[in-house]
Amino acid sequence: MLSAYRDPVAGDYWNHNTHYHRLVLDAVPAGCRAALDVGCGDGLLVSRLAARAREVTGVERSPGMLRLAAERTRHLDNVRLVRADFPAPAGLLPAGGYDLVTAVAVVHHMDFAEAVTAMRALLAPGGRLVLVGLARNATWWDWTVSAAGVPAAWLAARRHGGKSDPPGMPVTDPALSWGQVRAAARRLLPGCRIRRHLLWRWSLVWTRP
Repeated sequence: MLSAYRDPVAGDYWNHNTHYHRLVLDAVPAGCRAALDVGCGDGLLVSRLAARAREVTGVERSPGMLRLAAERTRHLDNVRLVRADFPAPAGLLPAGGYDLVTAVAVVHHMDFAEAVTAMRALLAPGGRLVLVGLARNATWWDWTVSAAGVPAAWLAARRHGGKSDPPGMPVTDPALSWGQVRAAARRLLPGCRIRRHLLWRWSLVWTRP
């Protein structure tokens, strides 16, 4: 079930990524001063984080996506948008400068270890990293879980009036399997909480000591 993409100023929309925005928002630490959304796309999550953090920075490499984000957040005076690749050039983002770093459906576009290491370095002590990502199917159980997501996604789409994606949103297939993602995450972020979800996504929450 598909519906037309809604104007970024007019309102919100639903897809398999935005479905997990609530998970991200629920993980925002109390008293969050500075938040960073990596690969912010059209700025929907940035606009939602702006209600929970004193300052929010969105980083995005696509000029088209960044224009949509600027339009969506133009009325928010606590939002800053930066056009850059990630990991960003040295000095562009302050090391240890963020209480929250988020990335939704982004890390599979990057080298996983490099991206997670860079995000970890941006967190202040006690800061929180929240990721929502994709993984490829590699085992029979991966395919079973993936198949179970089909009716769940259909029901969720009906409940939200259809699935919409921003025009021009970059898309790529994940290189790492669920098992590889989980193993790498546990190695790089000891003590992280990582879970697989029905709508072909996984989530990770980690708090820097």
